[in-house]
Amino acid sequence: MDDIRRTRSEMENHLIDEMIAGRITRRDFIRRGTVMGMSIPLISMIVAACGGANGSSSGSSSSSGGGTAKKGGTIRVAIIVPTGAINPLTVGDQGGLAMLGQTGEWLTIANPETLQLSGALADSWTSNADVSEWTFKLKSGVTFQDGTPMTSADVVYTMDMLSDSKGGSNALSVFGGVLDKGGTTAVDPSTVKFTLLAPNGNFPYLVSRDNYNAIIIKKGSDPASFEKTFMGTGPFKLEKYTTQVGASFVRNPTYWDSANAALPDRLEFTFYADEQPQIQALQGGTVDAIGQISVSGGRALLSDPAYTIIDVPSTAHRQVHMRNDKAPFTDKRVRQAMALCVDRPGIIEALFAGKAKLGNDSPFAPQYPSTDTSVPQRTQNISMAKQLLSDAGMANGFSVTLNTEKAYEIPDLALQIQSNAKQAGITVNILQQSPTVYYGDFTFGNSPWLDSTMGITDYAHRSVPNVLLGAPLLSTGTWNSAHFKNPGYDSLVKQYFGATDLQTQKGISKQVETLLLDETPIMFLYFYDFLGATKKTLAGVEITPVGQVQLAKAGFTA
Repeated sequence: MDDIRRTRSEMENHLIDEMIAGRITRRDFIRRGTVMGMSIPLISMIVAACGGANGSSSGSSSSSGGGTAKKGGTIRVAIIVPTGAINPLTVGDQGGLAMLGQTGEWLTIANPETLQLSGALADSWTSNADVSEWTFKLKSGVTFQDGTPMTSADVVYTMDMLSDSKGGSNALSVFGGVLDKGGTTAVDPSTVKFTLLAPNGNFPYLVSRDNYNAIIIKKGSDPASFEKTFMGTGPFKLEKYTTQVGASFVRNPTYWDSANAALPDRLEFTFYADEQPQIQALQGGTVDAIGQISVSGGRALLSDPAYTIIDVPSTAHRQVHMRNDKAPFTDKRVRQAMALCVDRPGIIEALFAGKAKLGNDSPFAPQYPSTDTSVPQRTQNISMAKQLLSDAGMANGFSVTLNTEKAYEIPDLALQIQSNAKQAGITVNILQQSPTVYYGDFTFGNSPWLDSTMGITDYAHRSVPNVLLGAPLLSTGTWNSAHFKNPGYDSLVKQYFGATDLQTQKGISKQVETLLLDETPIMFLYFYDFLGATKKTLAGVEITPVGQVQLAKAGFTA
């Protein structure tokens, strides 16, 4: 152990000390070690030397099982229709990001169950002492599907494009305040250095599969033309893409990672506007898998032995924003009253049959190691809600329009909020829109999501809370639909981003959670299990709670 420690950085030795002292679990040690760039063999050696301290628990499977997947054949998948062009720069919806992941790859991958990081296109990574610089070594021999070698120049081109504050990138929700254009440099053809705008202890997560826009594309290529070629480094390549209809891909015969070449010959995706037609297509044998189902819409599949339900505990959730700059929500007492009306356990039982965890009006899901669970859980309290409304001069209640997208359980959630709020004298009028209309062009002034007084928005899983703390809640946040501006909050989040150890993160988390409970710009009501469905005879389908459907290891068992 002494020999190991002599070669490790100060941060890594501090992490080892934390595990030995029992302040973090073995699982948290492994997770944090992978973020710092420690290899799994090294981590295993350290854990063994420390006696395997503090055990760990395993999560549910993120892929379909049962039998050995056979090579060959066509796998047919139903997914929600993409809301716009398949452009790595601008994609921000589930259907679109599912398409990116068929031919594109990322620098790192975060395991949705353990939250541990592993390399994808990156082989290893390290940081400087204050985590303001991160250096990544790329895997050797990686090629694009046309045979062109991938080098650090491609990574720099991709990251400069995604982090350009003037370029309209959807990834600014991740990179805003973290990385700017010019901050990514090529040290040599296989080494990339990221010089950050501020220290960030979780940065390797921000270039992972969680940041779905960050697939590496060829230097000089036009992301607006990506839909024509789907040129990436992945195990499949484009056969055909038809807007609003579907797409097909075939195995890439020259995939750089021959040990992990795709099993299926071909993939066929069909786009659907709603969930029910997807379920009917699976039941009728038109498709073999569905990228996502909800409990409320997919109950017919949950107990049917003909299908495998892929169940991934996640930090995916819905955010119910209330605009802080528009009446009636300019008064935080009104926002608190609305949050106190909602029966969270009732919603979880009614809409998820228990397959969700309570939210406490902050992005800190129970799954995050840095969440401080000692902060009291907000519960339904109609009498207190009425008192707060009275104190705010609204003893007779008020009326408000709640914008929702027609997807999964969201319309049912809107009805639950409407019913709960009525008990306090609040009239909630529901305006239901298609996802395409609700999201608009993802910019302020042109999106009901970002412009509505009150709305419900679908947020995907993130392995660390950085994006969720930043994009929807920072004063400069790219997704700040609540129009929340709080300098105290901004300062705390900056401190959280720069923290390198779990105990420091937890101390800041408690302050953030307490502040957001008081201000209540957004209701975080639950964090739900991400569900997908396949035929019983299909194995190896990986569903990520971000919304990707990974099929390289999938195949039929019979």
